[in-house]
Amino acid sequence: MTTEQEPVPWAALAGDAATVERYRAKIYDRGPDRCAYFLGAISSSGHGKLRAGSRKVGTSRVVTVHVLGFVIANGAQALAPGAVVRHRCDESSCQQPTHWISGERLDNIRDYYARSHRAGHALSDARGPDGRAVAIRDAILTAQATGADVEAAIATAIAAGNPSGASQDALF
Repeated sequence: MTTEQEPVPWAALAGDAATVERYRAKIYDRGPDRCAYFLGAISSSGHGKLRAGSRKVGTSRVVTVHVLGFVIANGAQALAPGAVVRHRCDESSCQQPTHWISGERLDNIRDYYARSHRAGHALSDARGPDGRAVAIRDAILTAQATGADVEAAIATAIAAGNPSGASQDALF
């Protein structure tokens, strides 16, 4: 028997001040136009996850954070039914609003196949998207805890997943 899941109440979750505060507290913001990494839980697809809403009022659920962030930044009306939030930078844990675009799942699949074979690209990381996201998150948290250079830690974490040493800038 198949059961349909209830649609995510994105507008309500994005309008919940406690949820927004928890979400923002878990972002390492590097400034305009640079990837802002999620420092919380990471899924097997490399996307950030967060418990949003309130258990007390029954709205609590675990959500994918870049979708939550997209709705916080653009409003729920910007996310058409059935749409996905794509990463222009191809960094699955990126929380930079200027790096997101709403689109169809097929567009997201085409993006992946067009770029995943390029040496040095985020999608070709030897660790996979979850390994890459976890490595970057852990590097940031360790650097912050020890007073090390966070940008150097990020660069080292990224390079570790690319044995060839090639690098690929964002494509659009």
